[in-house]
Amino acid sequence: MIRPAEPADLAAVAAIYAHYVTETVITFEETPPSVADWQSKELPVFLVAEIDGEIAGYAYVSQYRPKPAYRFTGENSIYLAPGRTGQGLGSALLDALLTECRKTELRQLVAVIADSGNDASVTLHRRFGFEQVGRLRNVGFKHGRWIDTTLMQLPL
Repeated sequence: MIRPAEPADLAAVAAIYAHYVTETVITFEETPPSVADWQSKELPVFLVAEIDGEIAGYAYVSQYRPKPAYRFTGENSIYLAPGRTGQGLGSALLDALLTECRKTELRQLVAVIADSGNDASVTLHRRFGFEQVGRLRNVGFKHGRWIDTTLMQLPL
């Protein structure tokens, strides 16, 4: 079931994200945010995928950049619990996220995808109509290596 995130979900969200912070280069965070950090985020759309009472993944949209002129552009993020990949949850979350975004004032959605050596995220976004609009080379350094990001964009 995909539904809006609730405060009670934030411990599971934080735990899922902590895995990606500490074990992967998918996010450029180096210290996992706390539940309190998650509570303080201003996210116009924040969804969770719940399976058998457990949070199996989540997706949200944040403001792309902090300057006011970017207020109609969002940046999407999707994270699945370890062991929950390859089950169609990413597609279900992105589909629901796009539906909810189209109900807001957002006009553009941007995905900033770290080059982890796995093209699953790029493939997922492309399947939903995102187009690759750029690549930033060596913009992140984590776990002893330089990382590129792929920029993808979807008009809403």
